[in-house]
Amino acid sequence: MRKGIWGLAVLLGVFLAVPRISHAQGRGGQGQGAQRGARGAPTSSAPPAELILRDGWGRPVTNPLKPGEKPAPAPKRSIAGTWMPADGPGAGIQANGPRDMPYDGKPEHDPPYSAFGLKTLKEHKALFGFAMVLPSLNNDPRGRCDPMGFPRADFYQLRHSQIMQDDRKIAILYQFDKRWRIIWTDGRELPKEVPEPRYYGYSVGKWMDDNTLVVDTIGLMGDEKVWLDETGRPASEEMKVHEVFHRVNNNRMELTVTVDDPKMYTKPWVGLNKFPLSLDSPDYDVTEMLCIPSEIEQYSKDYGDAASGVEKK
Repeated sequence: MRKGIWGLAVLLGVFLAVPRISHAQGRGGQGQGAQRGARGAPTSSAPPAELILRDGWGRPVTNPLKPGEKPAPAPKRSIAGTWMPADGPGAGIQANGPRDMPYDGKPEHDPPYSAFGLKTLKEHKALFGFAMVLPSLNNDPRGRCDPMGFPRADFYQLRHSQIMQDDRKIAILYQFDKRWRIIWTDGRELPKEVPEPRYYGYSVGKWMDDNTLVVDTIGLMGDEKVWLDETGRPASEEMKVHEVFHRVNNNRMELTVTVDDPKMYTKPWVGLNKFPLSLDSPDYDVTEMLCIPSEIEQYSKDYGDAASGVEKK
């Protein structure tokens, strides 16, 4: 069963969040208490008897571990598989900013803005965070169905991610908006001169040990093409993103993401620190989630403009 974006947007307040979503995402037995149903309402600690969790093909979702079974050791130099937040897909939405640095008005959660970064932040009118605005007053590039870009793919709507790899590269396919990126592991260095900025940049990865992959990304789009997160934190073309994928065992991985942008921030800061991911069953089909301009327009007409006091001819 699939749901449209608008019921979810109204109930969750996640404007443009999910045009298409399965009846329920996740899997029984792992993090059920933190999961969200199709319309965003928290589920109970165990799904009702009549609720069957299903994947994108409408197939019942299974736990890759049998009852009482312990995870096997992590395979060497592999992060392949389909991964979701270990506490349920809702844990990766992060509408108020990345988990470890939410925009909640607390000084300890403010990144170390430069003067220019703080000025740019104040020019952004976001739908979430401490300085949120009403729907039709926002100026988020994503409001036009522009690509979210990176590292926003890690900092917002980090749901199911399908990771495939061979001996030269790793491909990450993100569920939200069906985006993907390539991490090269063939020994190449980052380009000394970026051919052209890209929404998902240029990424190279190196194995620090058999279970830890370190990835650096440069050549990213900057303001005003992309924002860093859903709360409007800024990013520039000088940004470098540092990721650490640490596979704890076969069924669990931890993701750490550090932002280093000397134009917007005075020093690097960590948005996600050991964010836990768990492995899906190998037959799990990732649900389609797309940003559809015609639905964006209809939402603004039916809900956003009226809620914001905006009149349009």
